[in-house]
Amino acid sequence: MSPRRKPHAAKQFIRPLLQRLHAYVPGEQPKIEGLIKLNTNENPYPPSPKVLAAIKKSADTRLRLYPNPTAEPLRQELAKLHGCKPENIIVGNGSDELLAMAVRAFVEPVPAAQSSIPGRLLGKSLVQFFHPSYSLYPVLASIHGARANAVPLNNNFSLPKMKELKRARQWSFHAALSFITTPNAPSGYGYSTASLKEICESQKGVVVLDEAYSDFARENALALAFEHPHVLIARTFSKAYSLCFQRVGYFVGCRELIGALDKLRDSYNVNGLGQIAALATLDDLPYYRANFQKIIATRKRLSQALAALGFEVFPSQTNFILVRPPQFPAREWLQKLREQKILVRWFDAPVLRDFLRISMGTSGEARALVKAAKRI
Repeated sequence: MSPRRKPHAAKQFIRPLLQRLHAYVPGEQPKIEGLIKLNTNENPYPPSPKVLAAIKKSADTRLRLYPNPTAEPLRQELAKLHGCKPENIIVGNGSDELLAMAVRAFVEPVPAAQSSIPGRLLGKSLVQFFHPSYSLYPVLASIHGARANAVPLNNNFSLPKMKELKRARQWSFHAALSFITTPNAPSGYGYSTASLKEICESQKGVVVLDEAYSDFARENALALAFEHPHVLIARTFSKAYSLCFQRVGYFVGCRELIGALDKLRDSYNVNGLGQIAALATLDDLPYYRANFQKIIATRKRLSQALAALGFEVFPSQTNFILVRPPQFPAREWLQKLREQKILVRWFDAPVLRDFLRISMGTSGEARALVKAAKRI
C-alpha cells in the first residue's frame, strides 16, 4: 500500500515562483483525422529530398554515439553563410533553448526576499519585449525570477518610433535584456532595419532580435549583430526550413556574448540527426528559397480572398497572417472552422481576442480555407 499523504502535501517541495508560474501554451496538436493544420506556422512543404536522404543514411550504428558536442561542422557552414567565424555562432535545441540561456546569462534574478529593488539595480533584473509578441518571453523571465516589462505596440501592431518610446517612458533603455521579434508574431508585421538599429543603438543592455520568420520578409537585421557588440540575432531551422521535428536554432553575435552563452550550454544539446539535417539543408538552399516564394504568393492570394469576404487582414512579412473576422467573434470562427476541418489559432488575451492567426498552407489548403469561410 502506498503511504497515506495529506492532500497537496507535495506542493511544499515546489518553489513558490513555480507555483505561481503560468507556463507557455503551445499551439494545439490535432486529435481529429483530416484536419488542415494552419495553427503553428510550420512550413507546408517537406524538407528537401537531400535532407531526407541524409537523415535516412545517418540512422545507423551512429545512433549509439554522442553527437558533436558543439555542432562544430554546422557552425562552420553557418559561418560561411553569414560571413563570420564559427565562434560568432552557437547552436541550440531550437532557438527557444537559446532564448532561455540568454535570460540566464545576462539577467540578474530579483532576490526572493526583496519586495522592491533600487532603481539603479532594476535594469539588471529586467527582461523586456513588445506586446503582443512571442508569449514565451514573459514565461522565461518568470522562470528566472526576473522582472518582465511588456511594452504595447501601436494599435496597428507597428513598432513605436524612438521619440514615442522616450516620451511614453514605458520602454527601458537600461534593461538587461530586450527581445524584439522581427518580423513580429503573432501580427506578422515587418520592422525596418533602420528602426531596429535606432532602438539597438539606444540600449545599454543586450538586445536579441528574434528573426524566426526573416526568410519570408523583405529585409533582415543580421548586420546589426556585427555592428554592435550587445546585439544577438536568433534564427531557426523550424519555420522556413521544415525542420520543426528536429529542433535546431542558433544565435549570431560577438564572440564574447556567444562565449558566455556557451558556458551555460548543456553537453550535447543538439541531437545528431538534427545537426545532419541542418547541414544538408544548407547544401540545398535553392530548394527552400523556391518554397519561400510559393508561401509568399499564397500569403498574398489568401489575404486578398479573405479581405474580399470582409476579413480585416493585417500586412504580413511572415508565413502567417493575422485577421479580424466578420460577423462572428473570433472564438466562434475558430470553432466553425474546426467544424469545417480547418484548424487555426486563437489567443485568449485581451489585445488578441478579436483576431485569428492563420498559418500559410499549400495553395490547395488555402483554397479549402476560403471555401470554408464562404460556407460559414
